[in-house]
Amino acid sequence: MASKRGNRVQVIMECTEHKESGMPGTSRYITTKNKKNTTERLELKKYNSILKKVTVHKEIK
Repeated sequence: MASKRGNRVQVIMECTEHKESGMPGTSRYITTKNKKNTTERLELKKYNSILKKVTVHKEIK
């Protein structure tokens, strides 16, 4: 049987700086959020291995 997670959903985070730089490839992370408590899109600082620095990652649909 599948386990119930309640209000938690998986979201994909994508780097905003890498998207604008025009370099090939993408930096993405998968995480979960509580859709009941956090209704707006997530915005977290995560490490981008291609740019080799910490950048802002925003939730994509």
